Amino acid sequence: MNIFLDDRRCRENLYPFTQTRHVADIRVGILTIREKWELLAEKKIITSVAELEGGELPIHADIIPTLQNFQSVMRTSGEKISILENNEIKILHHPWQIFQYNDWAIRHDFALVTEGKISQPISATNRCINEQQIFIEEGAEVEHCIINAATGPVYIGKSAIVMEGSMIRGPFSIGEQSVVKMGTKIYGAVSVGPGCTIGGEIKNAVFFEYSNKAHDGYLGDSVIGAWCNLGAGTSNSNVKNTGGEVKFMLGKYHSSISAGNKAGLLMGDYSRAGINTSFNTGTVVGVCCNIFSQQFPPKFIENFSWGSERYIFEKAIRDIENWKKMKLQSLSEKEYETLYHLYTSNQ
Repeated sequence: MNIFLDDRRCRENLYPFTQTRHVADIRVGILTIREKWELLAEKKIITSVAELEGGELPIHADIIPTLQNFQSVMRTSGEKISILENNEIKILHHPWQIFQYNDWAIRHDFALVTEGKISQPISATNRCINEQQIFIEEGAEVEHCIINAATGPVYIGKSAIVMEGSMIRGPFSIGEQSVVKMGTKIYGAVSVGPGCTIGGEIKNAVFFEYSNKAHDGYLGDSVIGAWCNLGAGTSNSNVKNTGGEVKFMLGKYHSSISAGNKAGLLMGDYSRAGINTSFNTGTVVGVCCNIFSQQFPPKFIENFSWGSERYIFEKAIRDIENWKKMKLQSLSEKEYETLYHLYTSNQ
């Protein structure tokens, strides 16, 4: 029986990331939710109603599967799944839970993706703690680094590069062909998708695919969507000076919702911040925003913002294409249609 990951019930709650992707394509831990199901179930994964042929097993797409819980999830359908939510079954009700659950998810994904496999040898130039919890895929380069896996596993994906002088404290994962710049300081739990470049100081953050934070600056308790870029010196606050609760506003007309007392930046796909941008606690950036200002950016930035103005659509697309060319990629027809629909629906 094939699996249908249904996001119709949960899609709106995971703004801004579900404006441009299915819930199943959210990364939390090493893998996306879809990738976890593909490895665990070894069945065809369907995410579109148009693909349904009849007889599929419907599962809410916001459930995070693991080796330990996926059989229970497959036996439990519909709303009954909520009664199983505990330390072993986690459900994404809000977008900030992507970074809140990331430590838990990396540990479970590490067991899944390394099961029955042998790591590439760890170069003697590195200084490592708890080497059995460090896994390096084929083609990865890791030299002259300090890696502490006593606090959680460390996974280095295929053809990834961790440059010299980097200090990594697990749990940590980096995807295929991503780069950690020299002298980077990583505090777990950090997940980096494929094709990314990261640097500076990072703690408890998730990067989707092909995004950059290549220079100094702090990022913590945050989620950065796909094809984003944080300019040199960009930092975010993740704790209020009062130590009080942090609230996110999800959508222009939505009320603020508390995310606890540690919460930073949620940035939608294709958005970019100029050098030395300083984001306040609980900031939400929409899709395809170009952020530059001598002031703190507002805590809610609408889709297709260009500074304080609205992006001209043709210019927005041209700028995305420029960024894609830097990583030898191009904008697909499906991406264009998604962005055009989002742009015209926000007018």
